[in-house]
Amino acid sequence: MDLSFSVEQEQFRQNARAWLEENIPENWGTPYFEELDSEEFGKFQRNWDKKVYEGGYAGIAWPKEYGGQGLTQVEQIIFNEEAGKLGAPAGINGLGKLLLGPTMQLFGTDEQKKRFLPPLLQGEEVWCQGFSEPNAGSDLASLRTKAVLDGDEWVIDGQKVWTSFAQYADYCFVLGRTSNEGQKHKGITFFLVPMNLPGITVRPLIKIDKGDEFCEVYFDNVRIPKENVLGGFNNGWKVAMTLLSFERGTLSLPRQVGFLKEFESLAKIAQEAKSHDGTPVSKNPYYRQRLSEIYAEIRILRYHGLKTISQLINDGKLGTEASLQKLFWSSMHSRMGELAIDLLGENAPIWNENAIGNGLAQEIYFTSRGETIYAGSSQIQKNIIAEMILGMPK
Repeated sequence: MDLSFSVEQEQFRQNARAWLEENIPENWGTPYFEELDSEEFGKFQRNWDKKVYEGGYAGIAWPKEYGGQGLTQVEQIIFNEEAGKLGAPAGINGLGKLLLGPTMQLFGTDEQKKRFLPPLLQGEEVWCQGFSEPNAGSDLASLRTKAVLDGDEWVIDGQKVWTSFAQYADYCFVLGRTSNEGQKHKGITFFLVPMNLPGITVRPLIKIDKGDEFCEVYFDNVRIPKENVLGGFNNGWKVAMTLLSFERGTLSLPRQVGFLKEFESLAKIAQEAKSHDGTPVSKNPYYRQRLSEIYAEIRILRYHGLKTISQLINDGKLGTEASLQKLFWSSMHSRMGELAIDLLGENAPIWNENAIGNGLAQEIYFTSRGETIYAGSSQIQKNIIAEMILGMPK
């Protein structure tokens, strides 16, 4: 694999970095940035999505006919890396741009692509994901949200949970059960649901850090047009697995940049935190070894990510190897979170303005717990790897 970039690609990197440096708000990502309440946060992130589009950096590898830039995944990688290095805002439409958009390009009708993709990229329509349910998380095929065809409309009833940014979303891509016959994963359909319809209730869930991006969403006799189906009737499982392959595989590269930035902060924490003898924790061989191992794994993640993107460029699709990516990065980040807390020692419970590292260690620790669950738990990924890659029996 050629890991070098062309002269034109390096010029694209310089241009992207210059644009980011000019447009990222002052003090963003630091304790000095103004604190935003939930509504202000939503507006800020939506405006950032619009700004990225206006700057020419949304949908970099998407076809121009859908509002994209018509470039390649390589340029998208470069922009993601530069955005990660500078700690740029994530925007609020990542689920739409990174997951639904590529999936719709594969499964959508011409009418759906023309209707939904341009406003998605422009930041005009924000999407959330309606997959998980209270009793159907890792075992997604057990979902019970049902959809019944009534004339020219689908009627949806059920509940979804862990629906990120649902309170800000204009649309939700929803998995609903449309048949109870045969294998349970074959009776699922993928729906495109406007969030302003009667019968939809959104309830934010407050996390330990007071964030409210996770939500419960209730559907009570919600009616949508018959044509708001992506990929065909009872074909939702195939569409969903394709979408999840993008979540599990293609996001490794932007994540590794963020992980590297976190690692640099942990190295500073190790210098600031003190051992019982008063010396910096960074002088302790045990912690130096653990820090070295995490750094090496972050670099390995980058090369795995490049390999995955190379396959996407050459083959136009991702397969079960995306589960390898997801298992690797979520497990690595979990160990990184444990190391972050261990570096603090007796100072670990202090999570306020006086905390060493401004509370980053605790944030990494708690965030990494959820990463081993969402987008397919580690146990599910191990099953997929065993059965689909290694050929082991069920």
